[in-house]
Amino acid sequence: MATAERAAQPTFRTATEADVPALVALVESAYRGEASRAGWTTEADLLEGQRTDPEGVAAVVGGSASRMVVAESGGAVVACCQLENRDGHAYFGMFAVNPVLQGAGLGKVVLAEAERFAYREWGADEMHMTVISAREDLIAWYVRRGYTRTGEMSPFPYGDERFGRPTRDDLQFELLVKKLA
Repeated sequence: MATAERAAQPTFRTATEADVPALVALVESAYRGEASRAGWTTEADLLEGQRTDPEGVAAVVGGSASRMVVAESGGAVVACCQLENRDGHAYFGMFAVNPVLQGAGLGKVVLAEAERFAYREWGADEMHMTVISAREDLIAWYVRRGYTRTGEMSPFPYGDERFGRPTRDDLQFELLVKKLA
């Protein structure tokens, strides 16, 4: 438990190109395969295959309107998230917490840092994100943190294995929004 408690107060920095392999591994471990089952954010029952790839992470790291936030504890990368500055609002994605540290409050700390940054540094009035609508437990977690379900759905990219291989045919994304101002 001491490790999880320490991880709840990480240091934050912006990712660099050198972080890409560690970030891909972190995102994969939080969502795909047997390792992801150590935490509660697994999508292993919904999707097989990859969650992201080095090119996708590198695009966020090198993007002029994006930032990949890295959370470190004890010299290790323990969490990350993607932020994009989009016309008055920020987009939050690629959120991952090391599965063995999930449930100890680290995710709340990372989300709060992302919201703080988007509001103070970019002047974003809202944070937007999309979540697979079948992930009721994850959506409920965001709702408890002030996000609103919009009911606005977008299709899952079936056939694009960069986002995984779905095990069911009813996946879609729901837009969640939170006012930051």
